[in-house]
Amino acid sequence: MDATIQVRQRGMFTLPAELRERYKIKPGDTFRLVDLDGIFVLTRMVPLVPELAREIERARLEAGLSVEDMLKALREQRERYTADKYGPSEE
Repeated sequence: MDATIQVRQRGMFTLPAELRERYKIKPGDTFRLVDLDGIFVLTRMVPLVPELAREIERARLEAGLSVEDMLKALREQRERYTADKYGPSEE
């Protein structure tokens, strides 16, 4: 596709509707602009946190773990790590 766009006030421009529809671009989507010696490349920024959260939740469900089980295991692991690195607790 070849399109002409015009930069407006405050440096804004509008992507053609055909591109927005084809690539499912919605208001609020974030892109990275890469300047390759005067050739501008826009690449979609994928929000990693929600994607990682979904992956962790999927793995938790597959393993049959509750959130409480995971927190308990995390506390135990942290205690072991702290003891290995700094010595046993003086409790």
